[in-house]
Amino acid sequence: MTIVMPAGAALAGTTHHRAHVNGTDLHYVSAGDEGAPVLLVHGFPETWWAFRQVIPRLATRHRVYAVDLRGFGDSDVADENFSAAQAANDLHALIEHLSLGPMHVVGQDLSGGVVHWLAATHPDDVLSLVAIESGLAGFGAERLADVTHGGAWYIGALAAPGIAGLLFEKQARAFIGDYLYPFYGVSSGAVAPEDVAEFARSYGRPGGFSGAAGLYCGMLADGPELRALAQRLPLRMPVTTIGSRGGGFTEAAFRAVAERDVTAVQLDGVGHYVAQEAPQLLAETLIEAFAGHLRERG
Repeated sequence: MTIVMPAGAALAGTTHHRAHVNGTDLHYVSAGDEGAPVLLVHGFPETWWAFRQVIPRLATRHRVYAVDLRGFGDSDVADENFSAAQAANDLHALIEHLSLGPMHVVGQDLSGGVVHWLAATHPDDVLSLVAIESGLAGFGAERLADVTHGGAWYIGALAAPGIAGLLFEKQARAFIGDYLYPFYGVSSGAVAPEDVAEFARSYGRPGGFSGAAGLYCGMLADGPELRALAQRLPLRMPVTTIGSRGGGFTEAAFRAVAERDVTAVQLDGVGHYVAQEAPQLLAETLIEAFAGHLRERG
C-alpha cells in the first residue's frame, strides 16, 4: 500500500493511500488494525469524507477502508465511458490489491449500483453487502430523475455529455452547499461549511464531476442490462438494506436482485445522507449487521 499525504481534509487515526488498479489511481483511507475488513463506498455529492464520523466508530472492531471512486475525490478523473460496471471492476481490483480476502461492502446513495455490480460479478470479494438509501437502474432508480413526478433535475443535467464541466465545476461549492444539501434538508450541524469546502475542493477540479456524470448516465440507461444481470447472477451473500428518508425504496430494489432474504432496517427520523446525519446510529447498525452475518457464516 502506497501511503500518501492527504490532499485535503485529514482524520485522526486514518492513513491515506493511492493504489494503481484497473488502469487508474484510486485514493482511499484506512483505519483499524483488527477484525473483518470493511469497504465504505460514498454517494453524491460525497467522497470518502462522508464517512468521517463513521470510520473511527467502526475501526474499534474492524479494519476499515473508505475509497474515492474513480472520478470522485482525490482519485483519478473518469472518461466519458465511465460506468457502474467499470467502477465495480475498480473496486474488485482494489480488493485484490489489499489482499485481505472478502470484505463487508457498504454502498450509499449513488454507489448502490456499483456495489450491486461488484457483488453480482465478483461474489467472492463480498462477505456481506449493505446498501444505504440506494436505487438500482431497472428497479426504480430512473424515477429519481423524473421531474414531472418530483424527481431531481440535476440528475439529467449531470448525465448529459459535457454539462457537468460546463455548469457545475466552477460553482461546486454553491451547488453542493447552497443547493444540494439544503434541498435534502441536511442541517449545517450534520454537514458544516468546512465539510462543504472539502467536498467542493475535489468536485471543483477539472473533471471533478466526471464520476457522478458517468454513474448518473448509467442509472438512466442501464436498466435492461441490470435486469439481465440480476436474472443471471442474483446476489447470494447476506444483504442488508438501510432506508431512512427514502422509506422502503432501497429494500424493494435489492430484494429484486437477491436470491436469499434481505434484512431491511428503517431509520426513522433520519435524512437521506445517513452517514453524515446519523453516524453513531449507522455505525451501530453496521456493526450489528456484520456480526450477524459472521455468525450466520459459522
